[in-house]
Amino acid sequence: MVLRKASTAAMCVTAALVVAGCGRSDTGASSTPTGSVPSGKVTGTITMWAQGGEGEKLPELLKGFEAENPGVKVNVTAIPWADAHAKYQTAIAGGTTPDIAQMGTTWMADFASAFQQVPKEIDTSDVFPGAKPATMVKDATLGVPWYVDTRAIFYRTDLAKKAGYTSPPKTWADFQAMMKAMQSKAGAKWGISPTGGNAGDFFQGALPFVWSAGGSVMNSAGTKWTFDTPQMLAAMKYYQSFYTKGIADPSPSTETGSAEAAFVKGSTPALINGPWEIGAINQAGGKGFDKKYAVMPFPKNQSATSFIGGANLVVFRNSKQSAAAWKLAQYLSKPSVQASWYEITGDLPAAQSAWSDSSLAGDPKLAAFKEQLGDVKAPPNNTAWTQVSAAADEQLERIIKGADPAAALRELQKSADSIGTGD
Repeated sequence: MVLRKASTAAMCVTAALVVAGCGRSDTGASSTPTGSVPSGKVTGTITMWAQGGEGEKLPELLKGFEAENPGVKVNVTAIPWADAHAKYQTAIAGGTTPDIAQMGTTWMADFASAFQQVPKEIDTSDVFPGAKPATMVKDATLGVPWYVDTRAIFYRTDLAKKAGYTSPPKTWADFQAMMKAMQSKAGAKWGISPTGGNAGDFFQGALPFVWSAGGSVMNSAGTKWTFDTPQMLAAMKYYQSFYTKGIADPSPSTETGSAEAAFVKGSTPALINGPWEIGAINQAGGKGFDKKYAVMPFPKNQSATSFIGGANLVVFRNSKQSAAAWKLAQYLSKPSVQASWYEITGDLPAAQSAWSDSSLAGDPKLAAFKEQLGDVKAPPNNTAWTQVSAAADEQLERIIKGADPAAALRELQKSADSIGTGD
């Protein structure tokens, strides 16, 4: 598995807070051109931008595409996540975008007017249904899901057994009871780290509890923020109870590796995070530690819904190699190619059939993520979300520190209403 500090989606939100919404044209997503995928081989030079480890490792994967299309060359530029949003903003404003790019799911609305619509030749019927909404802006499909991630719960099975649990809990009440029992019966200082050590990712990390309580952050029409609701309040009261009952540390260390160290030590035997955490924990625990923990989907309240993130593939409207770029997107969407990409990076395939590959099938930890991907949601796909989520981070931090959840949510509702719902 690839080792990461935080999820792709979390990085996207953090990086976007300062510059979200900049560099956009006045052209709506629905008026963007639709690309096409040629049936034969393609030639020429394709420019592609990709972030983080993906950008560094893509050339290895793309040897297969270049072999299938002998007259083509893909030039990949790797961009740090922290710099990427501003770089795309500048490129769009200056007309210097690449042909194709890896786009964080939370950035789709920010740059929607710069993308082409996905051509009909690209089949996404095999993609996890929960990944598709993040590719759409104003009813236009502007990206192809490339890889996915979601949040699930890591827990020490050895300590859970000492606490009297030999199987994962299924309900909110049983889940909290197990966390408490690992303190009282297995000697853990804390029961769980809800934030997984991710600084600045507070509210996004709490969204699974919101959705599972039947809440939402917007109405179904996407015209109004809905923070001040009974369902949202129920979720925040439950989330806060982990802190008021002393099950979670209200001031955890956000130093890189601290959550994994506490997990391995057993002082905090459960945490919530994405699939990259498998590699981080295995590295921190050393040989054989993988036998001491498991991964479980979220427990059920009204539902057991988690957050979905990942990255999409987009082709820019001013691409000079549009047809070849879409051919590349089609290639990267193949289940066999996505399975190979998982082996190189640890990125979870967006294509469901790729999970039957031997590199993924049979791993119970990955099976938990696959199960969770069957019940996921994404944050709203609008340009206001980064500002609203930042306001939500502030209020959730107050709730963690003991503020009245109802008062905090009323304040958040006022802030969200003043920000608006974007364009």
